[in-house]
Amino acid sequence: MSISTCFESPQSLAELIERHVRSRTGGQIRGLRVEVVNGEVIISGRTSTYYSKQLATHAARDAAENLLLANEIEVC
Repeated sequence: MSISTCFESPQSLAELIERHVRSRTGGQIRGLRVEVVNGEVIISGRTSTYYSKQLATHAARDAAENLLLANEIEVC
């Protein structure tokens, strides 16, 4: 069961996904921002490795598997 089935508010879901991503990536995403808009999760921020970006993607998918996901994290 995904976390997204337990929340009514997009804001509370976004906060939970953000905590999940931070936990799974060890805080490697700087300026992490998570938005839930019209059934889509949008994650953004910056990281130094593609591996961290991939970890963030998997963490967000695990938390909200029934929603579309856009990963706008920049690797620099």
